[in-house]
Amino acid sequence: MKKLLMATALCVFATPALAETRIAVSMTSFDNPFLTILLNGIRAEAGRDKNIELLVEDAQLDPSKQLNQVQNFIANGVDAIIVNAVDGDATTAITKAASAAKIPLVYVNHPPAELETGLPDGTAFVGSNELDSGTMEAEAACKLMGGKGKAVILMGPLENHAALVRTKDVETVFSKPDCKIEILEKQTANWSRTQAQDLVSSWLTAGIQFDAVIANNDEMAIGAAQALKAAGVSMKDVVIAGIDATPDGLAAMQAGDLDITVYQNATKQGEVSVQTAVKAAAGQGAEKTLWVPFELVTPENMSAYAK
Repeated sequence: MKKLLMATALCVFATPALAETRIAVSMTSFDNPFLTILLNGIRAEAGRDKNIELLVEDAQLDPSKQLNQVQNFIANGVDAIIVNAVDGDATTAITKAASAAKIPLVYVNHPPAELETGLPDGTAFVGSNELDSGTMEAEAACKLMGGKGKAVILMGPLENHAALVRTKDVETVFSKPDCKIEILEKQTANWSRTQAQDLVSSWLTAGIQFDAVIANNDEMAIGAAQALKAAGVSMKDVVIAGIDATPDGLAAMQAGDLDITVYQNATKQGEVSVQTAVKAAAGQGAEKTLWVPFELVTPENMSAYAK
C-alpha cells in the first residue's frame, strides 16, 4: 500500500498541472479578408503556447453585440480580453467594464476613443499609425500622376477611425503645392469590393472622368478596377491605389490592376496583441501603445510581400 501511495505521489509531482491563460477575443467581423488575416495571426500566436485557451466571438459589425460579448467574457472570468473594435467611438463602456473587473484589455487594429484621451491602466492598443498609411498612398499616387489630375476617393465606414484618418491624409497630401490633385468625389463603400464596383460604375455612368481612384483599402480598389475594366477603361489610364497589401491586393497588382498599396502587417498586429495580453494577464505589465509600421508596396517591390 505504501509503495502504491509513493508511486502516486511521484506521479503527481512529476507532472504538475500547468495553469491555462484564457484569452477572449471579440472581432468586428469574420466576413472581412483583412480581419481574417488579423485573426489568423491571433490564432497562430496563441497556438504556439499550449497553455493558452482562446475564445473567439464575431461581433457582426454590431457595437452593442460586441459590448455584450465583452460583458460575457468578464462574467466567465477570462484572464485577458482582445477587442477589434466595431466602432472606435463606442468603446468607453467596454473599457470601463474591463477596468472595473481588473481584467487586462487589448484593443487591436481599430483604436478606441480612449487612445486620444489616455488609456487607463490595464488597457493597451496594438496597431499601425494611420497618419502614415494614407500619406504613403497619396504621395505615391501623386508621383505617378505627375503632381496633377483628378481623383475620386473610396472610403471605409464613416464611423471607422482608419477610414477617416486615411481620407484626411489623402486630402492633406493632395492640397500641397507640389501635388495639386482635384478630388471630384468622396464616398463610402464600406470596405466592400462589390459596393466599390457599384459606386465607381455609377460615377462612370454619370460621366465623371478621373485620373485616379484612391481607396481606403485593397478590396475597394479591386472593386474600382473591376468597374473600370467593365466600362472598357484601360488600367494604364487610371492610377489605382489601396491599402493593406492583402493577398488579393497583391494578385491585383501582379495582374496590372493595382498600382499602389500599403502593407499593414495584420499578422504581426495579431501576434503582438496576444503577446501583450499574455504579459498583462501574468501581471508583467505592458506598453500601452504598440505600433506596427506601415510599408509602401509597388510593382517594383511587391515580390517581397507575396506569400
